[in-house]
Formats: sequence, structure tokens, C-alpha cells
Amino acid sequence: MRTPHHPDLTADATPWLDHPAHRGWLAQDARAHLDLFRASLRDGPGFHVLGHDGRPLPDSVQQLHSTTRLVHSFALGHLAGHPGCEAVIDHGMAYLWDHHRDRAHGGYVWALDGDAVADGRKLAYGHVFVLLAGASARLAGHPDADRLIADVAAVLDARFWEDGPGLFADEWNRDWTPFSTYRGMNANMHGVEALLAAFEATGHEVHLHRAGRILDMFMHRIAPAHGWRLPEHYGPDWRIDPDYAGDPMFRPPGTTPGHSFELARLLLQHWDLCGRPGNDAPWIARQVVDRALADAWDAARGGLVYTLDHDGRPAIPARYWWPVTEAIGVLAALIKLDPRAADEAWYRRLWLFADAHFIDHAQGGWFPEIGEDGRPAATQFAGKPDIYHALQAALFPLAPGLSRLAPGLAGVLAPPAITA
Repeated sequence: MRTPHHPDLTADATPWLDHPAHRGWLAQDARAHLDLFRASLRDGPGFHVLGHDGRPLPDSVQQLHSTTRLVHSFALGHLAGHPGCEAVIDHGMAYLWDHHRDRAHGGYVWALDGDAVADGRKLAYGHVFVLLAGASARLAGHPDADRLIADVAAVLDARFWEDGPGLFADEWNRDWTPFSTYRGMNANMHGVEALLAAFEATGHEVHLHRAGRILDMFMHRIAPAHGWRLPEHYGPDWRIDPDYAGDPMFRPPGTTPGHSFELARLLLQHWDLCGRPGNDAPWIARQVVDRALADAWDAARGGLVYTLDHDGRPAIPARYWWPVTEAIGVLAALIKLDPRAADEAWYRRLWLFADAHFIDHAQGGWFPEIGEDGRPAATQFAGKPDIYHALQAALFPLAPGLSRLAPGLAGVLAPPAITA
């Protein structure tokens, strides 16, 4: 399915979240994602990584976060009424249980090549995505969701959760022997995402409580003490490690404004699920979002730079798709909650930039990075590695609330009824 460029609504004052043309365009973009990524299905175990043209790439290594995000994304598509999502959900759930799950040591290995373990590490980042996949599959009515949730929740509780600080530790060898003392925000941020989804799917209060403890650390303590920026890296005592420099994609030094957008949206989701107590959460979310937009927007080239140093200066100026999608998601939440002219302006600016530079109008999906000329590039990513961020950017604005997306998305992608 080809996705048209965004309609020209510059002369229309109607907020875009309420505008039928914008909402129809979002739905069409979401459908194009789901139709494209169906080609991820392999005949055998696992999934393909897709090239820019939508065809499978030769690399056969499957990482845990990729498997789980496909399950989660197609579960959202199923909830939204898009036909044909079940095959991807079924395939991914089977691959998680029969292949990623480590029968010898427990937990879920990071990477597979068909049936063979390519990377046996046990990472909190991967395990929380297993919980997210299970929760979304449960909301979509998958029969194997409960066993997956129960299994991964037990692993997270026994191996990763540290009740003293109220945070997840990061990583182990395959046999659960330690190989580092690193602690990080990224796995905990996605832990919040997974815990909130698990609470929505199961009603178990422990998930909501633990999500709140993680949010308290980063949004109520770290953010206000650091100019509303969020340092990424910590030592075993959860003191900030300002000099840490790891993997340039997953653990770059400094701060990552895209994560500020994600955590702010998750703070609002948690606050909503708790019954909206007080006004602290919306106020904090705004401080974090405003700081990240001011720091990260590239006034000369457009788009958002990937990382900042601890004083808010651009560190890695590369422009990737996912910070734009996450900024769109939190701005949609703020507009639903307390619409302001500045939020509307940013929401429109980001969608128009994505429309002009990231969205693939020929094949569907988004290009993951752009070069200096604003055209698709391939320096960091091979092909189109992920449906998750961009699909959520299209779907979150279509749901009416800040939380409980499953009922909110019901039917938004359903084919129109045929009348005689």
C-alpha cells in the first residue's frame, strides 16, 4: 500500500488530532506499516529483516527486541481492526517460546540464527520486551499469552529486579553469571512501558507499583536535578557515570532526548492509570519535553539530533526516525490532556518533517535515518529494522486517552463496511 503525502491543512485551524483528514492519513500510514512488515514472516523459525524495498535481507540473525516488537506491533494492529495480523502474532509467540526461551538456564537469549543461539546474553532490555509482547498478545486474545507473561515476569523478578533501589539491573551471561556492573536508564524506561502494559492486560498491581518506582527515580529525582535532562548511564550503586561511552547506538554517551519523550509519555500513562493524582506528573512531563525539544531540534537542518552532552549541546548530530516518533507520541498525549498552541505547532512540525524525509511513500514504513542532504541514508542501520516506533506514532494519536490503548484503538484501522 502506498501512503500519500500529508494533506495541506495549513489554512485550517482545526487541531490535527480532531481533523478527519489527518486522522485518515494516520490510519493509512499505520496500515502501510502493517502491510509492509508482513513480509518479515519466514517459512521457518524467526523473521526476516527487511530492506528499504521491503524485501528480506540476507542476514538471518534475529534479536530478541525485534521478535517481541513485531508481536507487540501486530497485536496493536489486530486490536485496531487491521485484517491478517494473527499470522505474525502466532509466529512470533511460537518463536519466543520455542527458540528465544532458554530451556537450559531459564530466561530469553538475546539473538538467534534460526535454531542456533547467536548471542546467549540475558539482557533486561530484551526481557522487558518479552513482557510487553506477552501483555499486548493477551490484550489481543492470544491463547499463549498468559504462560509467556508468567514465565518472563518470574525471570524479571528473580534475576533483574532490585527492590532496594526499585529498578532493573541490566545484564548477565547466559548462565546468569555476571559480566558487568552496568546499570542504565534505557532498560528501565522500556521496563516501565512493559509493566504498564502488563498491568493493563492483567490488572496485577505489582506491575503498576514497580513502574511507579522506576518513574520516581528518573522523572521525580534525576530530571529536576539535571536541568530536566536524563543521564543514561549509572554504576552498580545507581550513581550517574558521566564518562560512560558504550555502544554508539544502544548506549551512547551523554543524554538521549528521544528517551526524554518516551519517559514523559509513560509518566502520563502511569498517572492516568493511577487515577490522575495531583498535577505533578503533567508538570514534570512538560518540563522534560520542552527541554528535549529545545535542546535537540536542529534549527539548520530540521529534525532531532540523536544525543546531547550533559549540558545539552549536540553530541551525535545524526538524525534517526525514532526520536521524531517518540516526540509525536508525547505531544499527542499533552494535546489530549491540556492542548496548547505550542504543542500543536510542534506536533505539526514533526509530522511534516517526517512526511518529507522519513516516510517511504512508495513502499510503506519509515526510513530509519537521513543524511546531511535530508535523504535516506544507511550508515547505522541495514534496511528497515523496526515497525514499532513509527506504527505507535501513527496509532497513539488515534486513541482518545492517555492509557488503556486496547479499547481506545478498537476498530480505528478496520476496513470500511461495504454497503449495497
